[in-house]
Amino acid sequence: MTDSVSTDCKVLSVVIPALNEELAIGGTLRRCLAARESILKRTGLRHVEFLVVSDGSTDRTEEIARSFSEVTVLTFEVNRGYGAAIKCGFEHARGDLVGFLDADGTCDPEFFGELVATLQAERADVVLGSRMGKGSKMPFIRTLGNTVFAGLLSAFSMQSVVDTASGMRVLRRASLKDIYPLPDGLHFTPAMSARVLTEGKLKLVERPMPYAERTGRSKLSVLRDGVRFLSIIVRAAVTFRPARPLLMLAAVCLLLSFACGIYPVVFYAQHARLEEWVIYRVLMASLLATVAGLIVCAAVVADRIAAVAHGRWASSQAATWLHALFAPRLRALLQGVLIVSGLLIVRPGLIEYLQTGHVNMHWSRAVLGSLLLVASTMLGVTSFLLRMMDYIDSAKYKPGYLRPPERVRPSSSGPPELEPVS
Repeated sequence: MTDSVSTDCKVLSVVIPALNEELAIGGTLRRCLAARESILKRTGLRHVEFLVVSDGSTDRTEEIARSFSEVTVLTFEVNRGYGAAIKCGFEHARGDLVGFLDADGTCDPEFFGELVATLQAERADVVLGSRMGKGSKMPFIRTLGNTVFAGLLSAFSMQSVVDTASGMRVLRRASLKDIYPLPDGLHFTPAMSARVLTEGKLKLVERPMPYAERTGRSKLSVLRDGVRFLSIIVRAAVTFRPARPLLMLAAVCLLLSFACGIYPVVFYAQHARLEEWVIYRVLMASLLATVAGLIVCAAVVADRIAAVAHGRWASSQAATWLHALFAPRLRALLQGVLIVSGLLIVRPGLIEYLQTGHVNMHWSRAVLGSLLLVASTMLGVTSFLLRMMDYIDSAKYKPGYLRPPERVRPSSSGPPELEPVS
C-alpha cells in the first residue's frame, strides 16, 4: 500500500470517457455538478473537478459537454479506446485522488463521497463501486460473465472480489506508477483489477453501489470483450502469480489421473492381478500423472522467475512449500527413494533380461517403474533450473558482476575517465 496519508488528499479529479453519448452526457454532467457539494461535505476535500474526454465522438457529445462551463473537455479526433480516454484524463487532472465514471448514466456521481470516504478510512489505494449488489439493474448476461471473471480472479489472487470491471472508481494518483501499464480498450477496468490483486502491492476495496439501466446503446461486445477480459485476467495471474493457475491445472490433471487409475487399483486389491484390457486405463492414468508432475515443476520454476523479476521470494504459501520440496537434501532423498523404488519394481524384468535376453515381466511393472524414474528426472531438472535462477539472482547484487567491460575515454585534464562499453 502507498505511504500517502489519507488526510493529505485535497482534490478529486473525475474523468468521464464518452463515445457518442449525446443522449446521456448532459444528464450525467448535471448530476455530477449537483453531487459536488455532497462529496465535499462527506469527505472534507477542497475541490472536485470533472473532465470529459470525447473519444472520437461523431454526434453532439462534445458540444453538449462544452456547454457546461465548470467541466474540462478534452477531445480525441479519432476513437482511441475507453482506457486511452481515462489515461488522458488522468494526465490532465490536477487531483491527488483520481477517479472515473461512465458517461451512460448507470452510476450515481454522489457515490464518489462513499468511495473517497472508504479510501480514507481504510487507507486503501483503489476503491471501486461494485455493480453486483442488491437491486442492480445490470443485464443478466453481463452479470453472469462478471461473476465468472470475479470468481476466476479471486481464485488466482486468493483475495475476494465481486466486480472486476466496474466503471466507477477512485484511486490515489501515487498508485498509478504501480498500476500502469494498462490497455487502451474496454478491458482497462478488469486489467486494473487483475494487476492490483495479483501483484499484491496495493490495497483494493469494494463498496456495493446502485446501478441503473444505461441510456443509449452499450459499446460492450459480450463475446469479443468477454474474451479480452478473460485474457487479461489470466495474463496478470501468469505474470505476477504464475504458480496458482499452473497448480490449479495440475490439480485437475491429478484428479483425472485418479479417476482413470482408481479402478485398476481396486481390481488389483480384490484379485491380486490385472487384466490386459485395463492397460489403457493404466497408461492414461500414468500419462496424466506425468503431465501433472511436469506442470508442478513448471509452476515452481515460473514462480521463481517471477520472484526474481519482481524482486521478491515465492508468490504464495503453496509455492513456498513447493520450493521447500526442491531443497537440496530433501530433493536428493526423494530422488533416491524414487529411483530405488522404480528399480525394485522392474527388478524381475532386469534380472530376466540379463540372464535370458528376454523379458516376460507384466507390463504394469514397466509402467509404474517408468513413472517413478520420470518423476525422479523431473525433480533433478527442476532443481537444476532453480539453482540456475538462484545464481542469476545473486549475481545481480555482486559488485562488478555481469557488468559490461570498461574502456578509457580521453579527458582534457586529470586522470582518464572510464565509461562502459556499449
